Amino acid sequence: MIQRATVLVLAGVFLSGCRDDGVPNGTWGGDHAVLTVTDNGGRVEFDCAHGTLDHPLQVDERGRFSVAGTFVPEHGGPVRAGEVPESRPARYQGRLDRQKLEFTVTTEGQTGSEPFTVTLGKSPKLTKCV
Repeated sequence: MIQRATVLVLAGVFLSGCRDDGVPNGTWGGDHAVLTVTDNGGRVEFDCAHGTLDHPLQVDERGRFSVAGTFVPEHGGPVRAGEVPESRPARYQGRLDRQKLEFTVTTEGQTGSEPFTVTLGKSPKLTKCV
């Protein structure tokens, strides 16, 4: 009985060590968004904006994450000499479900965006501002 209990405990320790608690690194594409996840966070590009996720995307037991970052609105036309983009603090919140990730972006003083859904390895469909 003691041997069996020891084997079960060791198996549990081994399996918990293999559990991935973060969003997998790589390029996640979808309609109107592409998210590139790295060990340190990531970067995101939208149709008319871009931003950063400034911390690793760790998920809880339900697959949810919430990280601080930046959001930079873009505009159509050329970027003028000396123009400084307006970088805003942002919160990226979402949920990982296997190879799909749904997330929203909230900037200070605004409600969250409609959710974006991206898939690991999928080509994004972006329409940049003109």
